[in-house]
Amino acid sequence: MRRPVQVSFEFFPPADQAMERTLWASLQRLAPLQPRFVSVTYGADGSTRDRTHRLVARVLSETTLTGAPHLTCIGASRDEIRDIARRYWQLGVRHVVALRGDPPAGSGPYVPHPEGFAFAADLVAGLKDVADFEISVAAYPETHPEAANAAADLDNLRRKLDAGADRAITQFFFEPELYLRFRDRCAARGISAPLVPGILPITRFPQLLRFAARCGASVPAWLVERFEGLEDDPETRLMIAASVAIELAARLRHEGVDEFHFYTLNRAELTYAICHALGVRAR
Repeated sequence: MRRPVQVSFEFFPPADQAMERTLWASLQRLAPLQPRFVSVTYGADGSTRDRTHRLVARVLSETTLTGAPHLTCIGASRDEIRDIARRYWQLGVRHVVALRGDPPAGSGPYVPHPEGFAFAADLVAGLKDVADFEISVAAYPETHPEAANAAADLDNLRRKLDAGADRAITQFFFEPELYLRFRDRCAARGISAPLVPGILPITRFPQLLRFAARCGASVPAWLVERFEGLEDDPETRLMIAASVAIELAARLRHEGVDEFHFYTLNRAELTYAICHALGVRAR
């Protein structure tokens, strides 16, 4: 008998009051689905640190949801990150998404902070020294764009898990075979931790193309064709986006996947529809 599907949702800190209203409405819409956690992103240069903290604090104080802030190695010393982690623990945070992070746009290749954690595996170990956090890390079915090769990328994932991470959440993808082959490669390397597929419902196609270019995710030609000519047709775009994501999630479910992480972009409609198709219902 298959296990019921579990889900988690990612949000980003709002930049203004209108965006905050949209985000909070989305949270309230998705909360009855009882996600395992809701994660809150962190700016590339730490610029959203305070907003991330405020949003997580509000989630913990005003809802029954589990808030999971992102923490990165960017722009902070080891002592600063440990202090942030201690404050989160005191606030009631028990789950953290630990990432190396990307340097600010235009600043060149990643260079570790001279007094900071160099890579995500170091950050995971540092967080575990502070408290017994549950920790999620990132994984890349198509290989991290800065990795020397796929084998080196898997070695890095193994280091993060060996340092104390509990699960890996993948970068988004659109071909189920990418995830399934990645899962097989991980199993062959002895990686047994949960590999949670990251699902990105497509709200705006040009935005998706920018995201994909930054993280090295491929956008198949059939997907470009499906959205072609819909720039001024938001209703049809929404229906196509839902069908694409539901097809992907259903195939993964058929292959035994029972946990999904949704990059919501602070919108609820598509994520709610996909969850419904997976059998995740309000309780």
